[in-house]
Amino acid sequence: MGNLLRLHSSFSFLCFLLLSTWVGLLFAVELIPIGVVLDTNSSVGTVAQSCISMARSDFYERHPNYRTKLDLRIRDSENDVVTAASAALDLIENERVHAIIGPQTSEHAKFIIELGAKAKIPIISFSATSPTLYPTRNQFFIRTAQDDCSQVKAIASIIGAFGWREIVPIYENTEYGKGLIPCLNDAFEAIDTRVPYRSVIDPRSYETQILEELHKITNHTLTKIFLVHMTKELGSKFFPAAEKAGMMTEGYAWIVTEGLSSLLDPMEPEVINSMQGVLGVRPRVPNTTRVEDFRKRWNSSTEVTLFGLWAYDTVWALAMAVEKAGITNSTSQKKNDTNNSTGILDFADVRISETGPRLLNEILTTKFRGLSGDFSLVNGTLEPSRLEIFNVREQNEYIIGYRPKEENFPDAKLKLQDPKWPGNAKEKPTKLRIGIPGRENIKEYSKVVNFSFDIFDAVVKNLTFPLFYEFHSFGGTYDELLMQIQNKTLDAVVGDIIIVANRSNNVDFTLPFSESSVAMVVSVKHDERNNIWIFLKPLSWGLWLTIGAAFMLTGFIIWILEHRTNTEFRGGKNQQLGMIFWFSFSTLVFAHKERVVNNWSRFVLIVWVLAVLIITQSYAGSLASILTVQRLQPAFLDVNEIKRNNYSVGYQNGSFLKGFLIAELGFNESKLKPCDSPEDYHHALLLGCKNGAGVAAIFGETFFLNLFLQKYGSRYKMVGPTYNTGGFGFAFPKKSPLVSYISRAILEVTEDKDKFGNITKKYFPDGIVHGDQSDSISSDCPSLTLKSFGGDPTHPLGYKIRF
Repeated sequence: MGNLLRLHSSFSFLCFLLLSTWVGLLFAVELIPIGVVLDTNSSVGTVAQSCISMARSDFYERHPNYRTKLDLRIRDSENDVVTAASAALDLIENERVHAIIGPQTSEHAKFIIELGAKAKIPIISFSATSPTLYPTRNQFFIRTAQDDCSQVKAIASIIGAFGWREIVPIYENTEYGKGLIPCLNDAFEAIDTRVPYRSVIDPRSYETQILEELHKITNHTLTKIFLVHMTKELGSKFFPAAEKAGMMTEGYAWIVTEGLSSLLDPMEPEVINSMQGVLGVRPRVPNTTRVEDFRKRWNSSTEVTLFGLWAYDTVWALAMAVEKAGITNSTSQKKNDTNNSTGILDFADVRISETGPRLLNEILTTKFRGLSGDFSLVNGTLEPSRLEIFNVREQNEYIIGYRPKEENFPDAKLKLQDPKWPGNAKEKPTKLRIGIPGRENIKEYSKVVNFSFDIFDAVVKNLTFPLFYEFHSFGGTYDELLMQIQNKTLDAVVGDIIIVANRSNNVDFTLPFSESSVAMVVSVKHDERNNIWIFLKPLSWGLWLTIGAAFMLTGFIIWILEHRTNTEFRGGKNQQLGMIFWFSFSTLVFAHKERVVNNWSRFVLIVWVLAVLIITQSYAGSLASILTVQRLQPAFLDVNEIKRNNYSVGYQNGSFLKGFLIAELGFNESKLKPCDSPEDYHHALLLGCKNGAGVAAIFGETFFLNLFLQKYGSRYKMVGPTYNTGGFGFAFPKKSPLVSYISRAILEVTEDKDKFGNITKKYFPDGIVHGDQSDSISSDCPSLTLKSFGGDPTHPLGYKIRF
């Protein structure tokens, strides 16, 4: 009996042992090897490693019923592409991992992604944000961070909000740095923002090399608005160098992208001090109790960053996916059956995972509320979240606005609090440095210059964005003033700047806001109305002699035809000779008493009377014109008359007219004399051209010549043809995006009759005279000649009488 009891007890114990073993096997937690590739010596890698460790502990503490558990195998990439690739291959081949978290940088990721695709193992990166890495093109690549391009619209919103139309990107010469540039180019083009220069900096650069690059930037562009896209390692060297170069002072503006803005907290205090006034863009982390609790438990010497939170959420997403996919530590098979007995890692012959595709699908569909916000993958990338815009002040970052993630969000609605700018400035950078002609001491010219200033002010107010500017007076010539734009000394030139072709080679002009042309002013001749012989002036001496001969010839013909049959044409020789002269002259007033009887005589008389009628009417009209207009008779009629006599001419000093007179009108440079003011014009014309001290004429813009004639109009007049120019316009650098905006606003102002009219009346109560339209401007009245009565064979009727 005792033996039976002992046998029963032994059997019961054996059953219990078997049942316990079976239950243990049923509920055993299977460790799933997962690779982690980090640069543990970097700030991102240090924070990420701690976050990954905390994420694993927190997850399984909250999910104790999970049958799988991530077994993390961490490898150090040592910030080297080859080392990172070797570490990934070692994890795949020797550790037989089911997925790899990392690599940390975009440059490292480029090769490891290909390796993962070959092994069919998911490569999950929380920090490789370069847009050149496409999860849609690389099936086994998952980015649990936001694509760098997701912040571009927020950057464009900031630029638009402050009305900047030029910006200089500064980025590091890496896959991460260069990857954002295509997205930026598209965004800047969409908002008409010009990129006059791009600065690329090697991440291994020393301070002296960074200072050299900053010096190049200031030499190549006037722009003081910069966008910095680089990692913390380079950024911590860059901003102290920028401060040393004097570029963190008033008038400058800096924007940093997510790569730096997500890492500001871990930066050294001296680096933060050099970044005062910087604006930044980054995804907004929700202020939840979980986040607060996590920060309280964070015991690292450095602050947690956004990349750390993304690493934390990555571990949670992977742990959920591994459990859902039912992953076990099943063996993997190779591409071929040959055994690699050498022990050397072979990149060409990689183990292929059987569980990889299943795990990949589970990760892509995993959704939950993480520390960084909603975890949801769209096309293999973390869905963009709301972005916050902050301003660095002292040692803190102040949120000054948000940009929603909605695609249809209008940038015009972006509302930002007033930031504090570099140099502790409150005014928005940057003011346009606008050059103006230094001619304020000349009253007549200052009218035109001030007129152009008011037009520019009205144009700026019509822009859809704010534009701040300050004027800088320049005392050189207009061409020298425009050269300051090309030399990067000025951002624009405003004033009475004439648009001409050769100037457009160096600058871009807006549409003209007023017309202008070139004309000639000459002295008025001595008034001849008191000359006793002025009655002879209407006809030339040749015409007088011809008319006299016609009188005699007509009288002689009538006498020949009439004296044989008509007794009134007979008598003594003296009587008949007197009849020949008298009869023709008497027809002028139709006072002849002799009766003609010959039909031929009547025919001749009809022709003669018609000719006499034409001559008398032409004489009367010409004499009346001379008596009323003679006081406006110019000394010279056209340019050719002056050139034939080799006389000197004056021109508006500092303008384009010197080159115009030489190239277009053919004057010798030695015959050109510059004049600075209307008084100089008057003095030069008074001296005249005879003694060589004065000038025969003054050439200038009609705008100014009319102001001159308003002052000295009784003595001078504008004659000859006018030469058209492009009008008055504003000058900007070549390809400046402001040109199109300013031109559009000019059209709006000039088409607004009230606005434009009020500005015009302020300086020109009588209106703007663009051409020769005053009383002192008239054409000459020359004497009539025989040619005045000649025929025109080209006329359709054969001949055309000209008067």
